[in-house]
Amino acid sequence: MAQPDSYQLEILDRLSDISCQDWNALLPIDAGPFLRHEFLSGLEETGCVGGNTGWQVAHLLLKDHDQLIGAMPLYLKQHSYGEFVFDWSWAQAYEQQGMQYFPKALCAIPFSPVQGSRILSASHIDADLVKQHVITGLKTLVAQNNLSSAHVLFPYASESKSLQKQGFMLRDSVQFHWHNQGFENFEQFLAALTMKRRKNIRREREQVAKESISFRHVPGVSSTDDDWQFFYRCYENTYLEHRSNPYLNEAFFKLWAQRMPENLHLIIAERAGIPIAASLLVIDPKTSKAYGRYWGAIEHIPCLHFETAYYQAIEYCISNKIQTFEGGAQGEHKMARGFLPTTIQSAHFIADPRFAKAVQHFLDREHQGIGAYVDELAEHSPLKSSKVQP
Repeated sequence: MAQPDSYQLEILDRLSDISCQDWNALLPIDAGPFLRHEFLSGLEETGCVGGNTGWQVAHLLLKDHDQLIGAMPLYLKQHSYGEFVFDWSWAQAYEQQGMQYFPKALCAIPFSPVQGSRILSASHIDADLVKQHVITGLKTLVAQNNLSSAHVLFPYASESKSLQKQGFMLRDSVQFHWHNQGFENFEQFLAALTMKRRKNIRREREQVAKESISFRHVPGVSSTDDDWQFFYRCYENTYLEHRSNPYLNEAFFKLWAQRMPENLHLIIAERAGIPIAASLLVIDPKTSKAYGRYWGAIEHIPCLHFETAYYQAIEYCISNKIQTFEGGAQGEHKMARGFLPTTIQSAHFIADPRFAKAVQHFLDREHQGIGAYVDELAEHSPLKSSKVQP
């Protein structure tokens, strides 16, 4: 094995400058679909990141001579939108002291609050050695460019530990995931819930059924441009209803469907053959996970959101023996629908020692609060028994 002193770090401002094969060769089996070259480069090529979006592409590459042996998806951010870990108060504190918080370095999957690998390494290289070099390189990038901070969102626990050893502070957040306990059908899932939750779900599903709504499941490999055009209309409408702009454009979704159709699954609600709502599942067969991503409707029908984005997705997971369904960030309301809380972490490096100390105090208090919050949620589990440990 080559000696570490032959390793060199580079910054890549366009992922398409390296091959899909070379990048994807670094991915572990549990990396998930969002780390694939096809997804990340698609965001760049369709203008969802880069340009004037506030997401400057700056991927870290670790090479042994000309051979790619490690990487980290990285962006220089001019804001904190699209991250799902909220540090606006930190930015405000910097501003109050006459200092700049932005730009900051961000290792994350844009617009996707999913846990996964964040420091990639070739299988024949010591992964711990790669982590050490990449993390050191990230901190050097912060220092050399006078950045306020570096943030690594939703890494796996082993990476969190490596980051913590190099001065990163850990921050907790809570998501709600559904777990398949070997259910044969939706009724078996309902039978595992408390009576209150079971009755509530049945009532919500009945409300939608009374509207004579049917559901069309469209695997990505069978999807058409018309399907994606309608889905995007629904997705965009969700943002417009909240007077905001969508992070992703229609061109990205169509490119995604071309490049990774086997990982995508559309759920389209129809009435009398006319589509009225849609949601998207991202499937990872390697880890037996489904990710609920994006939902929208062109008319308001009570409980249609729950049916399209949750219950239809759960039925799909049961039918296809998928073990975990992640419904997205936050959402305490998901517990009433069979999801359980799970704590995941992010890692944060603050360059200024004074602010680092203040942030650590903040995170210590927040950690205690989140621990108490999760304990309280556990007392209101939707399950009759708590056999599943998320």
